Amino acid sequence: MNPVAIRFRQDGREKPGVWLNGQAYDVSALVEDWSGTHLENLQQQLDALDVGTLPALPANAQPACPVGGVRKILAIGLNYAGHLAEMKAERREDPMLFSKAITALAGPEDPIIIPRDAEAVDWEVELVVVIGRGGVRIPREQALAHVAGYCVGIDVSERHWQKKRGGQFIKGKSADSFGPVGPWLVPAGQVDLHQGLDLQLSVNGQVKQRSNTRLMLHDVPALIAHVSTFMRLETGDLLFTGTPDGVGMGRTPPEYLQPGDQVTARIAGLGEQHHAVVAETP
Repeated sequence: MNPVAIRFRQDGREKPGVWLNGQAYDVSALVEDWSGTHLENLQQQLDALDVGTLPALPANAQPACPVGGVRKILAIGLNYAGHLAEMKAERREDPMLFSKAITALAGPEDPIIIPRDAEAVDWEVELVVVIGRGGVRIPREQALAHVAGYCVGIDVSERHWQKKRGGQFIKGKSADSFGPVGPWLVPAGQVDLHQGLDLQLSVNGQVKQRSNTRLMLHDVPALIAHVSTFMRLETGDLLFTGTPDGVGMGRTPPEYLQPGDQVTARIAGLGEQHHAVVAETP
């Protein structure tokens, strides 16, 4: 495995690191953060590191979102045929686009917090695209050149707030902890989207979602071209690319997360997240 980017928390700060062969290293003396120009040239930045000379992460380090300087979290809905069917929705010509508040961003081992008065907190494992080079009206054939890399993400969703509270999806998508991303930021050149990536989510050890990114209705280049038609994409923007079937709302009867649950999400080659589900404290 080649080195991939990580970030970690220590003493109230988030710092950059790398992961290689099961070991995490601190690169904060060499790299300010995995943001800005370090994202634009991610593979070159990683290649320039002499990992053998780097210090291991300190014992008190905690995993953080591997992308620094995030300014927008964008997301695509209904991008797998199986999820369309379970939600009883019709395919649209254009991808469904919504956003998540930046305050929803969380790390790959942070707890998923059930907000007070929440009734229907659901899971959605997704491939997350990290923008490296920004742009507007990006042609599809040039889109992948704008990608820094890829991560695992979970688009945690409060379905009642999303569907019944008289507003846009952002209401049900944006509570604290509803956007865990990580554990690694894998450079785009290390990921073969043409072969597809297996993705899976389990709750309490029971597999709820299992699919492959080849089954996306709109692929990554198409999504980047589409989204950049309506807004400028910037370095560090995150794009959640949609979830496959198996979400709680689509089950009979519906199933939703409860305090005490354990959630595991993984994508082949991109790592694995682990989350305890907890109730919001007063």
